[in-house]
Amino acid sequence: MTIESTPVRFDTKIAVLLRDDLAPWQRLNVTAFLVSGLGTEVPEVIGEAYADADGTPYLPMFRQPVLVLEGAKEVLTAAHGRAVARALPRAVFTSDLFATGNDRDNRAAVRAVPGDQLDLAGLAVYGPRNAVDKVLKGARMHP
Repeated sequence: MTIESTPVRFDTKIAVLLRDDLAPWQRLNVTAFLVSGLGTEVPEVIGEAYADADGTPYLPMFRQPVLVLEGAKEVLTAAHGRAVARALPRAVFTSDLFATGNDRDNRAAVRAVPGDQLDLAGLAVYGPRNAVDKVLKGARMHP
């Protein structure tokens, strides 16, 4: 097996946990919003820029896969508590954000609710594989 064909194993994990009762468009929207925050706070998750054979440049993306899971509201609440307790980098998307239309109102909606009372629609988390696995206990892979 050559170096190029050797599978790459990461000692970290990027995961998104979605509430299982979201509409398909909500799942996509929440996922996109959640992962957008990770690269700003954890720049090492971003790989090198891309270019095609013609030399057209493309933006860099995550250097590793993103796992997408789902769970009931209670699973998200428990995962959020575990992510906070472990101080893992995380992003939240609450149900209130479906009614806002801009970043300022999004931040105000989250700020208005104590952390243990957030009506979570989704959670993104990054960290050591084992820690992320423990945070996501009870979740299942998104179909």
